[in-house]
Amino acid sequence: MDYKASYELLIINPSRENDANAIADKIKQSKPSYDEVEALIKVPWYVTGVVHYRESSLNFKRHLHNGDPLNARTIHVPAGYPKTGNPPFTWIESAVDALKLKAWHTCSDWSIENTLNLIERYNGLGYKKKGLPSPYLWSWSDLYHKGKYVADGKFDPNYVDEQCGAAVLLKLLM
Repeated sequence: MDYKASYELLIINPSRENDANAIADKIKQSKPSYDEVEALIKVPWYVTGVVHYRESSLNFKRHLHNGDPLNARTIHVPAGYPKTGNPPFTWIESAVDALKLKAWHTCSDWSIENTLNLIERYNGLGYKKKGLPSPYLWSWSDLYHKGKYVADGKFDPNYVDEQCGAAVLLKLLM
């Protein structure tokens, strides 16, 4: 899938457009926290915001790694993070750790193509291996209809992702 062309042509599902705008507005309201992460490791605020939505529904009491509670190290994949420090962790500590774990702090290319590639990799390449559009990116757009990993390694071809896709949110935020 060509990320740039898909992004430029995507159409937000009209029945979800108001919901998507409401989520984008919530991300914008939390921009000061995302700006703090950007100041520390140079990941654009809107990218951190979109991942925060997908991983923990914008809950600042949850790890950016996977949505586990900040009062302990992560237990789900990736388990045992942050490796340093002692719980409870702040959201900023966790966010910086999660993004460094993916080496995003070393990225200098935040073009839409690379951003979408990084975000898809953050979630995993299981959809790409199946030749399917990732709901993590494309849910609530015309590019996604059904199929989702409902647990680590467990794919349900008929499940419809109920969360807004990262590409849709980026379209509204950028």
